[in-house]
Amino acid sequence: MCGIVGYIGKKEAWPILIKGLERLEYRGYDSAGIALIKKDGLSVYKKKGKVETLKDFVEKEMEQFPPLLNKERGRGGEVCVGIAHTRWATHGEPSDANAHPQLSNSGDIVIVHNGIIENYLAIKKALMEKGYKFHSETDTEVLVNLIEDIKKNAGAKKEISIDEAVRLALTKAVGAYAIAVLSKDSPGTLVVARNGSPLVLGVGKGEYFIASDATPIIEYTNKVVYLGDGEMAIIKKENFILKNILQNKVKNPYVQELEMKIDELEKGGFPHFMLKEIFEQPKTIKDSMRGRISVKNGTVKLGGIEKIEKKILEARRVIILACGTSLHAGLEAKYFFEELAQVPVLVEYASEFRYRKPVVYENDLVVVISQSGETADTLAALELVKDKKATVLGICNVVGSSIARNTGAGIYTHAGGEIGVASTKAFTAQITVLLLLALWLSSKKGTLSKKEMQKYLVELEDIPGKVEKTLLTNESIKKIALKLKNKSNFIYLGRGYGFPLALEGALKLKEISYVHAEGYPAGEMKHGPIALVDKDMPVLFIANRGHSYEKVISNMMEVKARKGIIVAIITKGDEQAKKMADYFIEIPETSDVMVSFIASIPLQLFAYHVALLLGCDIDKPRNLAKSVTVE
Repeated sequence: MCGIVGYIGKKEAWPILIKGLERLEYRGYDSAGIALIKKDGLSVYKKKGKVETLKDFVEKEMEQFPPLLNKERGRGGEVCVGIAHTRWATHGEPSDANAHPQLSNSGDIVIVHNGIIENYLAIKKALMEKGYKFHSETDTEVLVNLIEDIKKNAGAKKEISIDEAVRLALTKAVGAYAIAVLSKDSPGTLVVARNGSPLVLGVGKGEYFIASDATPIIEYTNKVVYLGDGEMAIIKKENFILKNILQNKVKNPYVQELEMKIDELEKGGFPHFMLKEIFEQPKTIKDSMRGRISVKNGTVKLGGIEKIEKKILEARRVIILACGTSLHAGLEAKYFFEELAQVPVLVEYASEFRYRKPVVYENDLVVVISQSGETADTLAALELVKDKKATVLGICNVVGSSIARNTGAGIYTHAGGEIGVASTKAFTAQITVLLLLALWLSSKKGTLSKKEMQKYLVELEDIPGKVEKTLLTNESIKKIALKLKNKSNFIYLGRGYGFPLALEGALKLKEISYVHAEGYPAGEMKHGPIALVDKDMPVLFIANRGHSYEKVISNMMEVKARKGIIVAIITKGDEQAKKMADYFIEIPETSDVMVSFIASIPLQLFAYHVALLLGCDIDKPRNLAKSVTVE
C-alpha cells in the first residue's frame, strides 16, 4: 500500500519520479506528491487524486514559474535529487494536506512514508508541548517533526547529521514503515529506511533509485538491494552506506539482479492490465511448471524445497496461511493435498491467525502464500509460526521479497509482474505450484503410483492449451455481462474444487465492479442463501461434469424452481446443464483436480466485463491497493 519513489544522480529527477509514480499507482492512488531539492531549498507539490492530477498541476506550475526546474544542479544543471509518493489513505482522509511528502515545521526536512507509526499520538503530544504545530492528520507529519526536533537538539554543541537524526527518530517510533527523507541542509544526501514495509534500492552508474518495488527501477538498472527490516541506507551520488538502525552498524549490501522485464509493465495493446494478465495465463501457467516436471519419469522436481524435503515428508499436517485471492488458492490446495497425498490440511486467514492462540507443532509444515511476498498479515503470521519452530515454506511471485528472504525454503510462481490490483494470473500460477507440491509429496509418500503421476502430469501439460480455448469464450461472456450488469447482488455456488472458485469469482466481482456477491458451497444453499433467490437474483454455478455433478444439477433445479437467474460454467457438450441455465459458458472437459485452472478464466472475464460496462476503474479499484503492506 502506498508507493515511494526516489532518485539521486546526474539526471533530471522530475521525469524519473513522475514515471515511477505512474508505475506504482496500483499501490495507492488517493493522492500523490513530489519533493525536489533546488538551489533555494525544498519544493513540494502534492494533490489529492491520481498521479495524472499531480502531473498536470506541476506542469502548469512549471509553465508559470520556469525556475522550478531551472539549470541549478547536476551534470547538465538539472534538479537531480527528489522523492515522490502515491498514497493509500490510513491516517486522515484523502486531501492535499494529508498527501505526501510531508514537511517539518521549519520546512527544512521532507519525508515520504508507507506504513503506520503506532505511537504517533504520544510523540505528537510531546512535540506540541514543545511548540510544534501540525497541518495534517497524518502520522507521517509527526515523524518528520520528530526527526527535525532530534536533529536540532540531540547534539551537544551543534546539529547532528540528517541520517543520524533519522536513525535516532526511528529508534523511538513503533510500527511499520518505509521512508525516504531529504534535508535542505544536506542536498546531496537521500536517507531511506524500512521496517515491515518493502523498499528497494536500485544501483546505477553514478546514480541510485529507490522504490517500494522494482517496477519503477527496472528500465534504469537491473541491480538492486532489498533493504531488510530494521535497516537504513544513506545514499549519495557517489556511493551508499547500509546500516542497522538499532545497533548503528554498517552492513555489507547484497546486490542482486532483477529478472523482471520492462514489457511486463506495459499493457501490450490491451485496454487494461487486468485483461492483459488474464490472457497471459497460458504462458504463466506454463512458466510456473517449466523445468519442474518429467512426464516420462512421472516425477516433479522443486529445487526450492530441497533443504527441507525430509521435514516435509515427516510433517503430520499442512497449515496454509494467506489472504484474499492467495487464500482461495490455498483452499484449492487443501483439496490437492488431501485427495492426492492424503495429508490433513488447515487453511487459515493470515489476518486472523495471530490474534488467537493457534496450535502449531514443530512437525507441522506451514505454507505461506503471497503474490507480492510483502503482505503484512501473512508476514506477521509467518513470524509467529517460526517462533513455534514449525517448518515454513514460502510461495510468492517476487524474487527478493520479504517472504522469500524470511523463509528457509520456497517456490517461485514465475507469473511475471502483475499490475492489475485484482489478481488473475497470480491465482493460476499459485495453484500450479501448489499442485506440483502436492504431486511431489504424493509420489514420495507412495499415495500415487508412477502411472497415476504420469496421468496427472500429462493433463497438467495440457492445461495451458485448454486455458487458450477457454479464453475464446470472451465475446460470449461479454454478452452475458451486458444482460446482467445492472443486477445488484450475485450468488456464486460450487462443490468440491468448485467451492474455492465460487469464493474467488465473487471476490473478483466485488473488487472491480463494486457489485455485491457472495460465494458459498453449493451444499449450503438450503441452509440460508436460498432465501435470497428470486427473479432478480443471478446465481452463478461452477457446474462442470465431475464428481459432484448430479448434486450441482439438483441445486440448479432448486434455483430454477424459485425463478432465479442461472449462469453456469459447464463442460463443453453438456446438454443437460445447458438446457437448465439461462446463460452458460462452456469450458473444455477437465478432471476435478484441475478444473480450477479452466473455470477461473470465465469468472475473471465476467467480473472484468461487468466492471467495464459499469464504467469502473478496473486496474485501480477504489479503496484497494495491490500489496497490503499495513494491517
